[in-house]
Parts: sequence; C-alpha cells; structure tokens
Amino acid sequence: MIDAASARVYGAAPVMGNTPGAYRKVRLMDAPAMKRATARMAQEIVESQGGTEGIVLIGIRTRGVPLARRLAEEFERLENARIPVGVLDITLYRDDFTTIGSQPVLRKTEIAFPVTDKRIVLVDDVLYTGRTIRAALDGIIDFGRPKEIQLAVLIDRGHRELPIRADYIGKSVQTSLDEFVQVQLADEDGEADAVYVGEIHKPAKPAKSRKH
Repeated sequence: MIDAASARVYGAAPVMGNTPGAYRKVRLMDAPAMKRATARMAQEIVESQGGTEGIVLIGIRTRGVPLARRLAEEFERLENARIPVGVLDITLYRDDFTTIGSQPVLRKTEIAFPVTDKRIVLVDDVLYTGRTIRAALDGIIDFGRPKEIQLAVLIDRGHRELPIRADYIGKSVQTSLDEFVQVQLADEDGEADAVYVGEIHKPAKPAKSRKH
C-alpha cells in the first residue's frame, strides 16, 4: 500500500482525480521516469533475446499500444532495427464478456504480420490479476503459433489471480485492493506522461440509531 510516508518519498502530494469515489494519491512516475523505464525494458529485451531478429511487438488496447510503439522506437535507437508493432483488442476474449453489458465496445485488432514462429513481446500498461493477459494470449493464438510469447508491462501492481508473470517490468509497486493504478500517456490521453496510485474510498455506512 502507498501511504502518506511513501507520498513524501515520491515527492507527490495528493491530487484530486476523476475516478468516482477515489482521488489520486501518489504520483508514482513522471515523464522522465517512464522514459527511463521504457528504455531499460528495451535494453533488457535485446540482451535477453540476443538482438531483435524475429521479434514483433503486440500492444494490448488501449495504453499497451503506445507503449509498444515506444519500445519499437527504443529498438530502432539501440539496434537500428525496425520492429513490427501490432494492435490487439481483447474484448471478445475476456472471461467476463457476457457480464460487461449488452453492447460492449469492440475496437479493431491490427496484426498485419504473421505470428507463427515469431518471438512476440506482448505489451500492456498495468499487470494486475492476469486476466487481461490470459485473454490476450487467446487472441494471439488465433493468429498462429508463435515461437515464444513474453510479457512487458510498465507497472506490476501484484494481486495475481492467474499464474501469469511479466518478463520485463518498468516498475513493481505493492498496492492494496482498495487502490487503483492510473497510467497517463501523452499520445493517448493528451496530458503529460505520469503514473498515479490512488485509493478508492468507500462511502461510510450510516450509524445505526439507538432505540430508547
């Protein structure tokens, strides 16, 4: 859990947010920190894979997509190699698909390259229960049989419900179930890059009146 003492360490005061019943509590990362984390993850991928040969990136909508593109830019800077980037919408693969409304919003999946025998790096902003990643794996397999699938996430906040782990992590942070993690990306949200951790406040129950 990120408490007031942690807020002082990170140098961030509480800021009101837009999530109902919640407020932004701590700015966990600013734009330079996010850039350093992305660059480090790209370097780790290159070192782990021995280069970029056969690697493709697939970003999970929504914020996994711009993060995948940023990783591709880092690969080009590091290795002078252009890495294909695909876009995956997982809506139809979610295990709660039948409970998210009668008209769920479907967005386009764009994977314009073969995935068979490729080394895929799946990219998302936050790793939480693991259910989003499970759905993404099902979606990728529908396109072919990759040689390998690895996972890169900007934030790992714990609380896994499935046996899924990230291979490359920008930052790990311990959170409580009453907190949320918000990743803000300039190319997606129109605001400066930042990561916030906020606490969800549940309305207090009214006190029971005493009978006299």
